[in-house]
Amino acid sequence: MVSFLMCCIPKGTDMDIDEALTWLYGFTSRGSKLGLDRITQLLDRLENPHQNISCVHVTGTNGKGSVCHFLGSILASAGYKTGVYLSPHLQRFNERVLINEKEISDTNLIALVQKIQPVVQRLEKEGCEPTFFELVTALAFLYFNEQHVDVAVIEVGLGGRYDATNVIHPLASVITNISVEHADILGKTLQEIAFEKAGIIKPQTPVVTAAVSPAFETINDVAAKQQAPVIHVTKQWWQRQETNTVHQTFRIHTPQQTYEVTTHQLGEFQGENISCAIAAAELLQTQKWHISNTDIQQGIATAFNPGRMEFFTFPSKILIDGAHNPTGMQNLAHSLQQDFSYPRLHLILSILRDKDIPAMLSQVTPLADAITVTQSTNPRACSPEMLKQFVEDSGYTEPITVKQTIAEALKDAIKHASDDELLVVTGSLFTVGEARDYLQRLKVTSSVSSPAQQ
Repeated sequence: MVSFLMCCIPKGTDMDIDEALTWLYGFTSRGSKLGLDRITQLLDRLENPHQNISCVHVTGTNGKGSVCHFLGSILASAGYKTGVYLSPHLQRFNERVLINEKEISDTNLIALVQKIQPVVQRLEKEGCEPTFFELVTALAFLYFNEQHVDVAVIEVGLGGRYDATNVIHPLASVITNISVEHADILGKTLQEIAFEKAGIIKPQTPVVTAAVSPAFETINDVAAKQQAPVIHVTKQWWQRQETNTVHQTFRIHTPQQTYEVTTHQLGEFQGENISCAIAAAELLQTQKWHISNTDIQQGIATAFNPGRMEFFTFPSKILIDGAHNPTGMQNLAHSLQQDFSYPRLHLILSILRDKDIPAMLSQVTPLADAITVTQSTNPRACSPEMLKQFVEDSGYTEPITVKQTIAEALKDAIKHASDDELLVVTGSLFTVGEARDYLQRLKVTSSVSSPAQQ
């Protein structure tokens, strides 16, 4: 029998990558709508590809992407064909869907869009209108199934309980840490937010979490009702041994054993993310997945999450970091004080206007000798003029430079930077994505490159 999907592929239709992406991005106007009805209907029409995939599900406030990269790299090092699904992307849509850290090709992406298009058109006629994130999630599941991955690491888009990814029944769940974010959607208290994120916990399915009180108690309560064992990653699990602008080493103590690992991902907070990834790998070991200590060490060493504490050294010393909430900014500020030496710090800031901008600025503006405010191309970006007012309201009294684009801000900062000045670009993932674009056009490379760039 001919597959329903094959019947839906438009015959003789040529589509290029720009047309495929234009079609996908056309759904962004529908915004973000939590709920599982639309994604369930879409996946059902696509013959439920997610049901054929072994998965690990990852949520939390900060560190989700890093945990996904670390765990995906560990599994690939162990010889498994490993999918990783991430959001958002920094520079290219293809970054969202990886197999063994390699981005999905334009050819495969076009083919998947051609398969999904007619299915979506039929659903729309029936009154079901999938969102952009739901389409991309379905596309990722379809790709992983077609490519016969052994396992996929799936990052939650928003929250957990009603996120489109929560149709899977994973081998294990990971909840990194919990702080206040998306309060208008997830809740105003840590307990409310933790409850939404704990919605990914499935019956009798183990969960790893680095959450602290009071969020941990909420997660633990949800897990108990689901009879799901909990592995609690605490600060006692990890100690940093050495750090520089190229790599850092950690000693990780799990209940099972001790690991010595090296990573090119900078920032002391990565100890927590590495610990979560290793804890998840150990859970998979108990389920007969063959993962050696060497696989864990090699996976941590080769993992790369671009735009997170990524350091460039030419033409100036530049650090880009996708800190996009107060906790992320706190981690960045801690790293700047502990890990970098500079007589002068120049911040280049662009933040989305729906974020807690005063709380974010309070973490980093006291460290700055100079500040440039600018604006990413994201429609939610705060205008430079408004961001300048926020910076002034934070108590910063030095002159503030205003530039209308990330490229203009970087060009000006690099032109006037002294040899020992550190430029720090931060405020959102969209900000650092555009910064990476500009730096790559200058043929600048960071201290570590992704597998896709090697």
